[in-house]
Amino acid sequence: MIKLGVIFGGPTVEHEVSVISAVQAMSHLDKEKYDVYPIYVAKDRTWYCGKMLMDMDIYRDFETLKRYANKVVLYNHDGVFKLQSLGLFKKTVTELDVVLPIVHGNNMEDGTIQGYLEHIGIPYVGSGVLGSALGQDKIVMKQVFKSAGIPIVDYTWFYDCEYYADKKGIVSKINKLGYPVIVKPATLGSSVGITYVKEEKDLEKAISDAINYDVKVVVEKAVQNLTEVNCSVLGNYEDQTASVLEEVMSTAEFLTYQDKYIGGRKGGKLKGMGSKGMAGASRIIPARLDDKTTKKVQEYAKEVFRVLNLSGVCRIDFLVDSKTKEVYVNEPNTIPGSLSFYLWDKTGKSYTELLDELITIGIKNYKAKERKVTTFETNILSNFNGVKGVKGAKKF
Repeated sequence: MIKLGVIFGGPTVEHEVSVISAVQAMSHLDKEKYDVYPIYVAKDRTWYCGKMLMDMDIYRDFETLKRYANKVVLYNHDGVFKLQSLGLFKKTVTELDVVLPIVHGNNMEDGTIQGYLEHIGIPYVGSGVLGSALGQDKIVMKQVFKSAGIPIVDYTWFYDCEYYADKKGIVSKINKLGYPVIVKPATLGSSVGITYVKEEKDLEKAISDAINYDVKVVVEKAVQNLTEVNCSVLGNYEDQTASVLEEVMSTAEFLTYQDKYIGGRKGGKLKGMGSKGMAGASRIIPARLDDKTTKKVQEYAKEVFRVLNLSGVCRIDFLVDSKTKEVYVNEPNTIPGSLSFYLWDKTGKSYTELLDELITIGIKNYKAKERKVTTFETNILSNFNGVKGVKGAKKF
């Protein structure tokens, strides 16, 4: 049986969304094939492990969670990946074979957790450090898309310090785009900190809101006659498969956090913590696009996946002008909410099958990387003769 660690949570504004996605996924993993170890990263960056973390109710009361879950650290001990408890009497909780990160947002999905997993050398599922980082930064990804000839809307961007130093100049650049515009923090997801701005008088508040979340802000020209569609892509650099398309429905000018994760629940609360995450958002599957436009979206989705060197399952979000049929890539989600299982379910692949394929791809990527040269056996420093040599070295 494969010992699988599922990492989720973290110091991110999408913390709760990650918990929902992870608990969903863990309930659908094949228990005859995988021994699942939940690894919850609290908002203070403390790691916890315990089977009770597979139950959504445990997250109602953090004090209860701390009382029953083990504080742990994941490390490499002579090629064995150990989850070890912290405290006076340290013990090995388990040894892991592979890790499935189900994290969303900056400080986690942006290559941060992937970098740690790369560093200790454990096989993991999903995109690597660079792909994850590119997929999180809306400005750098646009620059990559432009160089690859992938269609994007007109935009401008700036740092918070540049805005404070020259508000008039920044506003002038935004005015040249023409209204309406959409103001976004550069590295967040789940529609956090995003504002639809119809005229200049509302611009200052929108920018201030975005700056609350990030040092970089991107402002995009809004698409008229907008239809938002998403396409999931499954695979790695060798092969990519596109899912059926979804047409996402919104109560506002764009799909909001409310639409995605809260919906019409009374008082805006996740009643019984039973949110379906992105699976509960209002959508039409398949999207109401003609065959030609559908195929165009799917081909662009696979190209985005390839250009950013993504892996596992991703969701690429698109903006379509329903009158002109122009298609624009909005952004990729390298670890999408609910892992986009609802799109693969409509494509004929169950959530359990999707998870199994993701883990298989992760292990395959790890084996392929292991075959590449990463270090040299020879030590070029063995004959090094510095000015002072070893005799001149000082002890701390």
